[in-house]
Formats: sequence, structure tokens, C-alpha cells
Amino acid sequence: MSSIPQRVLILGGTSEARALAAALVADGVPVTSSLAGRVAAPRLPEGGVRIGGFGGPDGLASWLAEHDVAAVVDATHPFAERISASAAAGCATAGVPLLRLERPGWEPGPGDDWRWVDSLDEAAALVPELGTRVFLTSGRQGLSAFAGVTDVFFLARCVDPPEPPLPPRIEVLLSRGPYRAEDEAALMREHRIDVLVTKDSGGTHTEGKLTAARELGIPVVMVRRPPHPDVEVVTDVDGARAWLARHRGLHHHTTGA
Repeated sequence: MSSIPQRVLILGGTSEARALAAALVADGVPVTSSLAGRVAAPRLPEGGVRIGGFGGPDGLASWLAEHDVAAVVDATHPFAERISASAAAGCATAGVPLLRLERPGWEPGPGDDWRWVDSLDEAAALVPELGTRVFLTSGRQGLSAFAGVTDVFFLARCVDPPEPPLPPRIEVLLSRGPYRAEDEAALMREHRIDVLVTKDSGGTHTEGKLTAARELGIPVVMVRRPPHPDVEVVTDVDGARAWLARHRGLHHHTTGA
């Protein structure tokens, strides 16, 4: 094995991705974090950072070869379907081990009133049956699914301003978590919210809204996670570090004949 640590590529701007990057930097591992560039002012991880896509699976495979990457960790958001599929295909082409680091999803508890749906379109069709004032926390890129819902008020919380089409009755709140349950409850009371719409993102960063909805007796429309490629999955940074300890150094990419 080479005495020079081989590079690890981390995909994603999640809190898990940042925590893993910090741990690897502390371990002396060369790491590059790739961010999609969809947030105007992302929280940057430690170590090397690149922003923007790779140009599909073939572009990723080429990048892995050029930078002598030993392993890739896909730590993107649970709803980043396209990136995860591209990572699986690109790593397979390059012969580079791939791990999925994904936080566990949320589970309803006693007192919760959750309505599971498979898409934001299904959520948009359901909300008029449940209430008239909706707290929408599905991200700015999904707001167009609700553009045709004309008889419901939406309070939409996003990190960056959304682009049209948007629902005709909407107030946009630009904010970035984490959020405390008591603050979420106060926000819902202030806006007289009677329905919460969110994605099953998991984690504690934005879980406070679910606690608030339970306490206020508000139904939750929860969008299920999409399927991901069949790769090994861990749920925390320690699991990812253990996996990397097994795989780094087992792969050595060679160029030329």
C-alpha cells in the first residue's frame, strides 16, 4: 500500500457530509467535497471543495480517474435522486467503491397524524382536503407542484428565494435551520397553520416542526423518500469512517498501459 493517503470524494452538502469531511481532515485523509451549487451561500465543509456537477456518470468517472480517488461517499440529501443514480453509474464505470451515507428517516409516534404520499404532486392534491393554511417545508424547487392550488394559503420556508410558478396565495419565509420545536409551534400559531407538508428528510435539524405539529394537533403530509441505487448504506459518520478504513488503499487507479 502507498504511504500517501488516497483521496476520498464526498458528495453532498448535508450536515452528515460536513461532519464526515471534518473527521477525515482530522484523520489526515485528503478529501474533496462536491456541492451541487443549488444554494447561493452553502455551508462549506473542511478540506477541498468543488461546486457544480460532473457532467453525468461519464464525467464523474473521468474525474475519479484524474484525481486518483480511492472511494466515494454519497452523502447527498435523501431526495437527491439524480445525483445518487449518477454516482452509482460513474463509480461502477471507474471501478471505485461507493458508500451511501444517509440519516434514518422519521417515524411517527403517539399523537402524530401523518398522511404518507409518494410525491409533491400527491401532496398538492391532498392538502385542500385537510385544511386551508399550509406550512410548506419541502424546499424551493418543489413549490411548482402547488402552483395550481388556488384555494389554500401557503407559508413556504426556503433557504433561497423560489422561482415561479408559485401558488397564488403564498408567503415565502427565507430561513435556515436548525429550528426549535417551541419556535416552530409559535410560527404555526402566528400564521394559523392547519396542515404541515414536508419531506421525510430525517435528522434532528428540522425535526422540531413535527413535534410542534403533534402538540398542536396538526396533520402532517409526509413525502416518502425515493428509491436509491443498490449500494452499501450506513447511517452515521462512524459507520462511514469504518467503511472507508476497509476500502481506502484497496483501490489504486492506474492510468495508461
